[in-house]
This record gives sequence, structure tokens and C-alpha cells, in this order.
Amino acid sequence: MTTVGALHERGQFGRWTVHMIQSGEVRLDGGAMFGVVPKVMWERRVPADPRNRISLGMRCLVIEHDVGLVLIETGSGNKEDRKFQDIYGIANEGENGRTKLEDGLRVAGYSPEDIAIVIDTHLHFDHAGGNTYRDERGEVRLSFPRARYVVQGGEYHYATHTNERTAASYFARNFVPVFEAGRFDFVDGERQIVPGITVLPTPGHTPFHHSVLLESGGARAIVLGDLVPTAAHLPLPWIMGYDVEPLVTLETKRRILARALAEEWRLFFGHDPTVSWAKLGHDGKSYGIVEE
Repeated sequence: MTTVGALHERGQFGRWTVHMIQSGEVRLDGGAMFGVVPKVMWERRVPADPRNRISLGMRCLVIEHDVGLVLIETGSGNKEDRKFQDIYGIANEGENGRTKLEDGLRVAGYSPEDIAIVIDTHLHFDHAGGNTYRDERGEVRLSFPRARYVVQGGEYHYATHTNERTAASYFARNFVPVFEAGRFDFVDGERQIVPGITVLPTPGHTPFHHSVLLESGGARAIVLGDLVPTAAHLPLPWIMGYDVEPLVTLETKRRILARALAEEWRLFFGHDPTVSWAKLGHDGKSYGIVEE
């Protein structure tokens, strides 16, 4: 991969040119991010700040596909207030009122109007907040006005029927305007979206979370979403406290990582602050990344 700037890495994946755009930083509680793993263990890998938060990225992937530009994940957007940004340590403001995702697209030579397809792994605010934006008049509009948006139909239903446990992560302003504009293409289970790009159900973090399998020119990779948010989460029991079905996550990780190892998939991490792509390895005890 070629690092073009702090926000942008460009590289070749099979026949495609791909752009990895760091759409900003978010800081989440380290204990919540690692669930039952003791702090004395996880902090060796990921240091915490004085508020016990760890630094995470919000990485998005743009693929130059034959059908047009495909964007996977959209970051947190620009709609949240200063109090919310402080609590979650969100730093995603770009230049001249833009977000860092918009700036990253510009560095890549594109604009939001160039995106043909948006794929959300799920609809939490740090993955789908950039689906929409608040304009100068305070109105919420679609960030990618020419795009079709893809998510599991079950995820949309889950996001629009929250409870006391899930409401803090789902904000209607991030996805209901997309539905009202008729721009969602809901899928049910595994589905090829365009040639070489297939969504795979990977439940656990949410019941209808999906990851994205990429296949081009003999190369394979998977955009993991929150199934494995960082490289530090590769060991099977290292599962977020945010996951609503952690034992389902465990079995999903077991299945997906075994297949990824056997079929030599590369891994794309959305939340890892430093590792974007990596090769998967197993040392006989646990999964981890392999230095190349």
C-alpha cells in the first residue's frame, strides 16, 4: 500500500485500485472494547487514556470497481454535538467544514457524488453515521446522493426497533433518511452485491451484522467490520462487551477465521488505529497477524 497522507492509503488489490480512508478517531472504553478480558492483559497491547478509553480508527474502504466506486463503511458523520464528541473522543473534522472522509475522497481524486454503492456492515453510529450529513441550515441530507446503500434488512429492522440496551448506538438520522429516499437495497443473508463483492452474515456484534468478502484477480480479503474490530481482537475469546450476542460472536469468529486462514484471505480492520490490511496467521494456540 502507498500512504498518500495521514488520511489515505492507496494500493492494488487484484484488478482493483483501492483506497483506505481513515475517517477519524473515536475513543471507547477499553473495558467495553475487550469484554471479559482483564485490563492487565489488553492494556499490554492497547494503552488506555486517563478516562480508560482506547484510541480507535474509523477506516473506510473505497474500491474502484467496473460498476463505479464502492464505499464500505462511512464513519461517524458530522451530526453529533460537542458533548457527544467529547464522550466518545470523536475527532473527524476535516478542512473547510468537511469531514475527514470527504477530505480523504478528495485526496483520492473523488467527491461524494462519485460513489455508486455504499455498503454498511451494520448501522451503529461509528460505521453508518456518515451515510447522511447535516447541512448549513441544519437539515439532514444523504451524503452520497447518487448511491444505492446496502445493509441487511434485518439490521434495519433491528436499528429501528431499539431497546434500553441498543438505543445508544442507533440514531435514526443516520439511516431513516436513506430509507425515506428509497435508496436502501436490503439483502437477506449472503449476497453478491456486484461481481467480486459479497456480503457474508457475521452475527454476534449485532444479530444481522455482515462482513464483506472481496475477490479480484485471484486475491481474497474480508472487511471484518465489528466482528474483529482491531488486530488485538483476533484471539477467539477477545470479544467486545458491546456485542449483544457474544457467544454467537465466538462461533462466528471461529468459522470465519478458520476459513480466512485456509483460503488465505487478507483481513481489513476498520477500527485498528494503525493496521489497515494484514495477513492472518495461527501459532498453534491463537490467531494473530503475520508480519510481511
